[in-house]
Amino acid sequence: MYLARFSYDVLPVDRQCAMDLIRQEVDAAREAGLTTRLLVPLTRGQGGAALQFEVELTSLDQLEQVRHHHGGPGQDAGSLMQAFSGNLRSPPGVEILRSDDRHAAERHQPRRRYPEARNG
Repeated sequence: MYLARFSYDVLPVDRQCAMDLIRQEVDAAREAGLTTRLLVPLTRGQGGAALQFEVELTSLDQLEQVRHHHGGPGQDAGSLMQAFSGNLRSPPGVEILRSDDRHAAERHQPRRRYPEARNG
């Protein structure tokens, strides 16, 4: 599984408008069957994003679907992003992460027992 995280830097005065536009992205991705979330950091470091949008992907091919089909049916993705870009202080950051599912797989495996070291 992959996680795509889009980070947006907006001024506090523009935060609500930006949240409304990101919610449209969240809704469109959910309608496409993807698991998404809008994250609002309670604290952030210097230069950190004010808002984040995450989407779970089963393949990296889905990333293009998310990046180019904003806003839902009948809505122009270009006009949505143009409206949103007026609220951004800098270009959005994009992180793509791969989930390490090894830990989940290990929970279902029997534990190996190693022989104790012998003195002598």
